[in-house]
Amino acid sequence: MAHVRKQIRDNIVTTLTGLTTTGSNVYRTRVYALAESKLPGLAIYTDSEETEAQTINPPRTQVRTLTITIDAFVKGVSNFDNDLDTISEEVEEALAADLTRGGLAKDTRIVSFDADFSGEGDQPVAIGKIGVEIQYVTLENAVDTAA
Repeated sequence: MAHVRKQIRDNIVTTLTGLTTTGSNVYRTRVYALAESKLPGLAIYTDSEETEAQTINPPRTQVRTLTITIDAFVKGVSNFDNDLDTISEEVEEALAADLTRGGLAKDTRIVSFDADFSGEGDQPVAIGKIGVEIQYVTLENAVDTAA
């Protein structure tokens, strides 16, 4: 079985696939820019994770705070902000439908949104970065199972 972190990321990809605006243009990467044919689209990736031991005796119970970033990409010459807000609304509402990520997590929270714009290329691209924190618990010797 995979690390709970990956299971949560997979849950988010599944949850966000099929939204009205981005459809099936959902990718598990931040390395490669999305091609024009894949826009509007979402790129989902792990940004960071903090771990805190909750017990003293091994195997220790660990409370983990995972930060996932969801990049929303749109292309065009106008309405960038409106398009990013529409995608953000769809993402936030879809994630709120199951804050436990299928029983893997204790909570899911949207913690930030940042927008950036690039005028390079034949049409400008807008990127909305949605920060999501997921809190989950594991035992230190069984990180593939939510506790």
